Amino acid sequence: MRTVEWDYENNHLQLIDQRLLPGEFRILRIEDSQQAGMAIRDMVVRGAPAIGATAGFGMALAGMRSPANTVVELIAELNQAAEELKGARPTAVNLKWAVDRMIKTIQDSDWDDPDRLRIDLLRAAQQIADEDVAINMRMARLGAEMIHDGDTIIHHCNTGALAAVDWGTALGVIRMAHQDGKNIHVLVDETRPRLQGSRLTAWELEQYGIPYDIIPDNAAGYYLQTGAAQKVFFGADRVAANGDVANKIGTYKLALAAFDNHVPAYCVAPTSTIDRDTASGDMIPIEERPQAEVLALTFEGRPAAPENASARNPAFDITPERLVTAIVTENGIAFPPYLSSLSGLFG
Repeated sequence: MRTVEWDYENNHLQLIDQRLLPGEFRILRIEDSQQAGMAIRDMVVRGAPAIGATAGFGMALAGMRSPANTVVELIAELNQAAEELKGARPTAVNLKWAVDRMIKTIQDSDWDDPDRLRIDLLRAAQQIADEDVAINMRMARLGAEMIHDGDTIIHHCNTGALAAVDWGTALGVIRMAHQDGKNIHVLVDETRPRLQGSRLTAWELEQYGIPYDIIPDNAAGYYLQTGAAQKVFFGADRVAANGDVANKIGTYKLALAAFDNHVPAYCVAPTSTIDRDTASGDMIPIEERPQAEVLALTFEGRPAAPENASARNPAFDITPERLVTAIVTENGIAFPPYLSSLSGLFG
């Protein structure tokens, strides 16, 4: 099934609960917009495209569950739901993009029937989801050309089907290269502290039959320095207008090590992740997640930190555009200088 999928028979949203993988595969039912927001906040669903699609369906649920009998009352409730959903996670721009697109659906028509508005909201959310799959396939075909037969690729976090509605962004490119018959190997960063690499990316690679090894995050520099890796791939939660990339914490160090060893580092992200209203990465808010994600880690069954320890847990970092070799989108591949090349993708 898709990571984010609407159940038309029972009129609710279905999400793969990514907190339980790889040990358990469970589908979570989302019945209203508040549950959709909590699923985003609690990382039941994660990855910028998947978050955006979930928010779109969250808006549809807000309309469907509202008792409003008039269009005016319904729109007021939808606007409130929109603000609550936008606040679920601050860094991923796809969240705001999807909610704003749903609001535009409301604004673009002269509604006289609240039930018709509810139907069109679900149709708009489904369109966001379906477009995401098509977009990912286009990115995969373009990006696969950057991978050569025999390449070993370092991949950070999870950017596969689990991070999108289906197929994926950076891991989708790797999957396409494998499907094209290229002999590739993936070094999977664990991606601490939530271990999206070892828990989710490794699980996906097993489904696709792609050879891989899990490596500690701090081993990536070793493999780049010794020439054991020829490419670096990662996704994005937001790309600034100048090409700075906000992505899972650890991306900056990975890109820096790649740059120092003359290894290309490719970002794969749909144009919906490019925030043209944000001039540079230093304007992007960085989410600070709970200390427990760091302090709850164990080693051989024992706590990995002293009982009274404190922790800092930024979820993302900013990779400066100078460290990014190219940005793969569904509309083409952008190269430096990004201020002009990214702008050109919007035609």
